[in-house]
Order: sequence, then C-alpha cells, then structure tokens
Amino acid sequence: MRILETIFIIFVLVFLNSCRKDFDTIKSNGSLSFSKDTIFLDTVFTNTSSSTRSFKVYNKSNSAITIPTIALARGENSFYRLNVDGIPGKSFENIDILAKDSLYVFVEATIDFTQVINPIYTDSIVFDAANNFQDVDLVTLVQDAHFLFPQRNAQGIKETIVLGQDETGNDIAVNGFLLADHTTWSDDKPYVIYGYVGVPSTKTLTIEAGAKIHFHANSGLLVQENASLNVNGTLGNEVVFEGDRLEPDFADIAGQWGTIWLREGSINSTIYYALIKNSVIGILVDDTNGSNPTLTIKNTQIYNTSNFGILGRQTNILGENLVISNSGQSNLACTIGGTYNFIHSTFANHWRGSIRDFPAVLVNNYLSSSDTGGNEVKVPVDLVAANFTNCIIDGSQNVEFFVDRVTGADFNFNVKNSMLKFDTTDSNLINNPLFDFTDTNWYQDVILNGFLHFKNSRQNELIIGQDSEAVANAASTGASQVPFDILGIDRTSSPDIGAYQHVILEEEEN
Repeated sequence: MRILETIFIIFVLVFLNSCRKDFDTIKSNGSLSFSKDTIFLDTVFTNTSSSTRSFKVYNKSNSAITIPTIALARGENSFYRLNVDGIPGKSFENIDILAKDSLYVFVEATIDFTQVINPIYTDSIVFDAANNFQDVDLVTLVQDAHFLFPQRNAQGIKETIVLGQDETGNDIAVNGFLLADHTTWSDDKPYVIYGYVGVPSTKTLTIEAGAKIHFHANSGLLVQENASLNVNGTLGNEVVFEGDRLEPDFADIAGQWGTIWLREGSINSTIYYALIKNSVIGILVDDTNGSNPTLTIKNTQIYNTSNFGILGRQTNILGENLVISNSGQSNLACTIGGTYNFIHSTFANHWRGSIRDFPAVLVNNYLSSSDTGGNEVKVPVDLVAANFTNCIIDGSQNVEFFVDRVTGADFNFNVKNSMLKFDTTDSNLINNPLFDFTDTNWYQDVILNGFLHFKNSRQNELIIGQDSEAVANAASTGASQVPFDILGIDRTSSPDIGAYQHVILEEEEN
C-alpha cells in the first residue's frame, strides 16, 4: 500500500512540474505579425459548416510574450468559431508565444442566412485592445438555399428508398425520400440535397433554366418507374448539378456525390443545357429498351466522374451536342444491349486520377454475371443500335473505342464521319473484324488517330482549333439534324466533327 502511495505522489509531482510555465513573458505591445490580414472563407450555404481556414500569429521579438486577449469582435453571438493553438472557443485570455515563435489560429463558420442583413458576413479577430489593438478580418459569402433531406420518424429512423431485394429477400435501400411536392425546381435559390431524392411513379420533376443543384456526399437523384425528369436549361443559363463543397479546392474533384439514376421503367426524361460534374456516375440509365428514348440529352456537358460519365444498361438514349470528359472508367458505356444514337458529340477521356481500365466509349451486347463456381457468364442481349455520327472519341489511352460482342444476340453499330483514337499493335484487336475500319457495313469516313487540336483537354475545354482534322469533315446529314453546335453556332454550311464548331486558337492553346 505504501508503495502505491509513493508512486502516486511521484506522479502528481511530475504532472505539476510538467504544467509549470518555466519561462517569463512580457505583455504584448501590439507588434504581432500575421501570415494573412484577411481570411476569406468560401461561400457557404445557410446553416452549413464552412471549410476551415488558418493563419499564423508571429512573435518576432526576442522576448516571450503574453497576449492578454484574443476574441471575435462580435463576441459569443458571432457565427465564426476559432481554435487557437488547439483550444476551441470564441475568446481566449493570456495566450503565450515564445520569442521568435508563432501559433496557429483556425477559423470556420456556420451562418444562419435569416439572421444576417447582408449576404457578405464579416467579423474580425481582435488581438488585445486599446493602444495595442490589432485584428485580422473575416469575410464569408452566405447563400440561402432549399434544403431537401430524409426525415426521421417518431422512433428516430431515417427515411429510405427501397431499390429492390437481395438474394435472401432483404430490402436493398439507400437513405432518401420520395418527393411529395417540390416537383418544380426554379432558379430562385440553390437546392442542397442530402441523401437520394426520388421522383415517384407517374410524377415529373421539372428543373428550370439556371437552377443550381448541390448534392452532399452519398446523395443523388432517383427517377422511379413511370416517372420522368425534365431539365430545361438554356444556352447561357444552364442547369448545374454538382457537390455541395463550394471551395475552389473542390471545383474539379471527382466522386463528391452519387448519380442521376433513371431507373428501370422511367420514361421520357429530357436533359437540355446542363452541366453535370464531380459525381461518381454522371447519369445511370436503366430500362427494358422501349421504342422511345428513356433519355434524350442535348447540349450538355458531363465532367470529372470517378466512374462513368453515362452508363446505359439495356436502355434507349438519344444524345446531341453532348460533351463528356475525364472519367475514371468510360465517358460513355452502352452496355447490355439497347438502342443508342449520338450525333455531334465529343467524348474525350484524359483522366489522370488513377489507372483507367476502360476506353472512352464502350459498347457491348451482354449481361455479365457469375455462376455458382464463380466463373463469368455472359448472357446475350440484343444491341438494337449503337450509332455515332459526326462524333469525336479520344483520350489518353491507345484504344478509346471498343465494341465487345457475344454470339446469340443482335449486334448493330455504326460509326460515320467520326474521329476515333485506335492506335494499337495488339494482333487480337487488329485481326478482330469488328475493328476493320475499311468495312463500310460498320464504318464510313472515319478518321483514325487524327489531330484534334483541343483548346485544353485536361481542363475540360474541348472546343477545337483551326488546325483540327475535325474541321469541315462532318456529314451534312447529321449537321442538318443538329444545325447548331453546343454554343449556338450555325454549322449547316461547313460542319465540323464533334459538339463544337472550331475557333481560332492561339499557339499556346492545345
């Protein structure tokens, strides 16, 4: 027992000694230096926490100092929060800094839009007061928004959307909710989505020009059986779908949110003049391959998807003036058969985020599954059509267009007046009749491995320059069907391949 008492006393003495401030300080005289004099926090949505910003406070003198107070000028009512050298709060007293040393200050904010008069919300961090007053300004732009999210019932269970059942009969569900109202989204203020928003059967979600839709992580949009999505953007007033992180560091980060999923049985969805960016899959389209397009998509750009730009599974898609760039797998995957028609579209995959296993454009006519032994089984499904007219298919790999056929089902595809990246010495591919680019049953006037002269493919700027081999090589039949390019430029007299008519680029642009 005495031994334990002795150990305890020693522990207490060591602890107290370690907590002793073993250096003398003088009071700060107002000569602090700061790594930044103004902290700009990125735009935030009301009641949503901002990113964290930091700066350093320097004591450049030869003496250790004590700062009597560090506090937010608005006090405890401020929407900003601080962390000073690891201690959270809104005000601090007697903060020491050794000679020629510094400390970190971290800043974040959660702002209630209804409580601020001006959407530019400001405050300052005050160091000391009176004659030694110094401060660092804080500035944040706050936006009001429509917030849509799953509710909880009386038992605290969050709403879900059932997607189906697994092999044992248990529900497969995602956090989400079906829209009871709010079936027209306008551009009055942004929409911020938590979980998956479901468009219920027989309903149509209409999104008006200029609307901004922001998805939180693991969120997206589901269009159920017999439901539709109509996105009605216009040139210069596009509808934007992206994540809810507004900081510049997240502007081009893939995989921030889930997908727009047109589920099996959804009907007659249209997407006009939209920008879809930074998702896992831009658009996932399932169907039983009806005679009418499940999705008609025109004048739309899809960028920075961690998997697929568009993944079609036994469906029917019509695309015009479509631009898809930088996907972790394929820009466009037309799988499990179906009907696909693309005119004056640009698919360019210069993904740099990881190793990519798939080409920019993939087409097949089978459903892949596994048998009881774990072996792959390919079930044939008719590919009614996969037509590419006046399209660019390009990327950073040698083979960016790949068709994969199994016997036992139709396999109909056609590539006309298009540019393809297909540069390989693989004899299996070279000797495959599906890649005989002289066979006019499948290919007409195709340019292989031509010079595209993109403005900046890595930055998703896929407009072509005057030296591109796409210039004036499009088929007039496709141009008459789509007479204006994605920027509204007339292409009827001398049509270029792809979604853009060319412009004159300076030499440094490529």
